[in-house]
Amino acid sequence: MPVLEQDGVKIWHRRTRQESLVRWFGWLLGLAVFMVCWQRISEATTWFFVWDAPRIANDIWTRATPPKWEYITQLGRPIWDTLNIATLGTLISLFLAVPVAFMAAHNTTPSRVFVRPIALLIIVATRSINSLIWALLLIAIIGPGVFAGVVAIAIRSIGFCAKLLYEAIEEIDETQVEAITATGASRWQVMAYGIVPQILPAFAGVAVFRWDINIRESTVLGLVGAGGIGLQLQSSLNVLAWPQVSLILVVILMAVVISEWVSAKVRGAII
Repeated sequence: MPVLEQDGVKIWHRRTRQESLVRWFGWLLGLAVFMVCWQRISEATTWFFVWDAPRIANDIWTRATPPKWEYITQLGRPIWDTLNIATLGTLISLFLAVPVAFMAAHNTTPSRVFVRPIALLIIVATRSINSLIWALLLIAIIGPGVFAGVVAIAIRSIGFCAKLLYEAIEEIDETQVEAITATGASRWQVMAYGIVPQILPAFAGVAVFRWDINIRESTVLGLVGAGGIGLQLQSSLNVLAWPQVSLILVVILMAVVISEWVSAKVRGAII
């Protein structure tokens, strides 16, 4: 803590003059960046619609309530498709993420120079693109439907699962691996008896957590034609059937709440 002396009296200061100037310069720079960004946003915003938003929101709320409960008989198949997209996509992604994780972990990769960078590139590439973008690309390639949604969810989830798994692999207790290696075990036996048992709890947690996330992501894939309840939502929005829209949103909310409850129970049971 710096000490300044004025008229023979020592005054303690929290920061030096130089540190204070740097701190104020940082605040001014941040304020300038905020003003520039706000100006850009203002120029690209139609403020008439923003000021009119409360009236429009109230009008939509009035039209959407009460929900059209009799429409729920037509939502059984779409919500089942949504669950299938999330579950199958998660299973496929786990099947593909395990070898990628072993190739990415520095203590199990066959080559830190060639194989590990490729595995890390796969992880980054699949994580950096949203599932909606993957769905749009896949619909253009393999056509609309549930299958495009399953593949989109699977590709999107590979990076997430592989990243958490390879971090778990790198944090294992190496003494167990050394003990099994000392018995003359092969590389596969070391992996099966020394590494896999240590990462199984992490694997189970990642699987359940990713399935929970995929339930939410699957509900919106139908907006771009990848099947599921999002397709029903898009159809209702196109004809401005607001009571149907509100019912679909209630069903989506209930599905997400139930999936969170299930994943919490499963994680608590196996971890």
